[in-house]
Amino acid sequence: MNWWIHLHLFAAIAWIGGSIFMFVLGVTLTDKRKQKEVYPHVGPIFGYFELFSLGLLLISGTIMISNDGLLHLLLTHDDSEVAELLRRKLLLVLSLVIATVVHFIIAYKTNNTERTKLQNILSRGSSMFIFFVNLFVLHYAIMIRSIMA
Repeated sequence: MNWWIHLHLFAAIAWIGGSIFMFVLGVTLTDKRKQKEVYPHVGPIFGYFELFSLGLLLISGTIMISNDGLLHLLLTHDDSEVAELLRRKLLLVLSLVIATVVHFIIAYKTNNTERTKLQNILSRGSSMFIFFVNLFVLHYAIMIRSIMA
């Protein structure tokens, strides 16, 4: 096993752990005044940390797919269980990246300002989507790794 898996795991812990932290913060911090005090300070730090973690995940994951011979499975329409699970995981990762971009743009543009109703729905919706889809990505990662072990 190469060291890319360790970097990938570290980045996944940071990405998913941060997602869980922000989800819990969002659910428990219901006072609007307190939200306006906390989010402008925590949000940018968290956002850049999460973008760095996501970048590490994408780079290390791409390298592992290449190094482990999985790219061939993806490009040859292999119907093996590993290939199918990896395709599902990558589709979810793509949707996570899109949701993260949407969330980050809205958060960046509206930090310290009032959001429109649409911005609020898109921001909270993408945040919830990211939280739950992370759990499915983790599930597929565990299944793939257990088959390849």
